[in-house]
Amino acid sequence: MKAKGLVFLLVAMLAGLAAVALGTRWLQAKTGGDGNRIAVAAVELQLGGRIGPEAIRLVEWPSSSIPSGAFTDLAALDGRVAITGIQPGEPILESRLAPVGTKGGLSAVVPDGKRAITVRVNDVVGVAGFTLPGNYVDIMVNTEDAGAKQNNEDRMISKIVLERILVLAVAQEANRDETKPRVVNAVTLEVTPEQAERLDLARSVGNLSLVLRNQIDSSPTETAGITKAMLLRTSVEVPPPAPVKVAAPRRAAAKPRPAPAPGAQVCVEVIRGVSKVNECF
Repeated sequence: MKAKGLVFLLVAMLAGLAAVALGTRWLQAKTGGDGNRIAVAAVELQLGGRIGPEAIRLVEWPSSSIPSGAFTDLAALDGRVAITGIQPGEPILESRLAPVGTKGGLSAVVPDGKRAITVRVNDVVGVAGFTLPGNYVDIMVNTEDAGAKQNNEDRMISKIVLERILVLAVAQEANRDETKPRVVNAVTLEVTPEQAERLDLARSVGNLSLVLRNQIDSSPTETAGITKAMLLRTSVEVPPPAPVKVAAPRRAAAKPRPAPAPGAQVCVEVIRGVSKVNECF
């Protein structure tokens, strides 16, 4: 009896193990993508980096949830350039790649019709290092208002000249997944050709400042700028006119008495005691 019981127990255990193995295989077949495989990143792909064979791999993916633009052939990705950062395990999609034939580097990230321009910054101008790739900034210039020297007035003005400019890179770093502040000496911005001209002129006539703005704030703001007089809430003082010197009136010169004509008598009144006598010569 005991031998029969052990045999039945052994058979039951084997049957249970077989059922578990068959069930696991069935679940893997259902969740394994029905034999569909797509390319994913094997390592972190940097923005602007070229994709090599060692950076990608094929994984099973359910056919019902394959994303649009996914790749099933690794050879089709060889040499392509990523225009966004791609984390390990993420599917590699056509929308996240530069056009075929694009060279690697920051130029692959610049869209058609846009340009990249670099401006010099410091820890203050660069918002204490919080200006990072992928952020948006406004550009403000501090300069002297036109016509100030001619009018002999102090007309320093600060004005926002460009709004919502995308930061492509800080120094030589273009990774948009980095969130730690970095104090750098140069920032590369994405601009249109017209914005590039304005920015180049602005940095030649005054001092630039970057103003960090909210990522989702796209509302334009129109400002007239602020002058020193407006900042101090005073009007521009006009110097008082110089005093006009008034010349003192001239006194008329005394007219000299006419000299007596030659040969004419001259009479003199002579007083002797209490009597007066006129004597003529």
